[in-house]
Amino acid sequence: MFFVLPMVYQASTSVQTGSLEEGFQVTWHFGTYWDAFTEYYPQFLRSLLYAGTATALCLLLGYPLAYLIAFKAGRWRNLLLVLVIAPFFTSFLIRTLAWKTILADGGPVVAGLNAIGFLDVTSWLGMTEGDRVLATPLAVVCGLTYNFLPFMILPLYSSLERIDTRLHEAAGDLYARPATVFRKVTFPLSMPGVVSGTLLTFIPASGDYVNAELLGSTDTRMIGNVIQSQYLRILDYPTAAALSFILMAIVLIMVTIYIRRAGTEDLV
Repeated sequence: MFFVLPMVYQASTSVQTGSLEEGFQVTWHFGTYWDAFTEYYPQFLRSLLYAGTATALCLLLGYPLAYLIAFKAGRWRNLLLVLVIAPFFTSFLIRTLAWKTILADGGPVVAGLNAIGFLDVTSWLGMTEGDRVLATPLAVVCGLTYNFLPFMILPLYSSLERIDTRLHEAAGDLYARPATVFRKVTFPLSMPGVVSGTLLTFIPASGDYVNAELLGSTDTRMIGNVIQSQYLRILDYPTAAALSFILMAIVLIMVTIYIRRAGTEDLV
């Protein structure tokens, strides 16, 4: 009931008509869904693109670190795990605001990226604008990647840590090279962690609005920003609720297909 009641309330709100002054009435106006989707589909596409990019980056960054902690850290394992979750000790808002300083115009990070020609590539891809990183898609993706990286590392570590190292030794006894051991043994056995980590990263990132609000601009608004604006500024509650359910439906379909394609016995 704790989870269902808010969903029922939002579903009821999404089919209402009226205004805040006159009051909202349930009129079963399902046209709100179509109107909301057709008007804001660019923000839906942008949210899925940013969330997918951040999830891929989290996997590329998180898997080596999780592997290192699980198999190579030794007595430093607990310390490294504490460092992974250390960002949770402070506010999500503060962590995101810190990136405004890190990516500030003329700062050392931006200067270094410009010196190696990285910004030329991202500018060509449409991720940055000239020598500026803030208020661009790259800044939003960086914020999403940083804030949700622990959600990728922890499930990966949990999955890797359960692998019996004797399987690696057996593969070596069969003359498998390290790359083959990873491809044939380690990675397949860590798939539950890969799937869990990508879901825990992609789902909240697709609905996030803080990173786009603080690090982006009007051209990088995600669907979470639209929903927040509809609720708190425009005060169009039915449209906001409809947008929320549309996002939930899209993510649910994508997650279902992804899990079935991944085919991990621990999750299907």
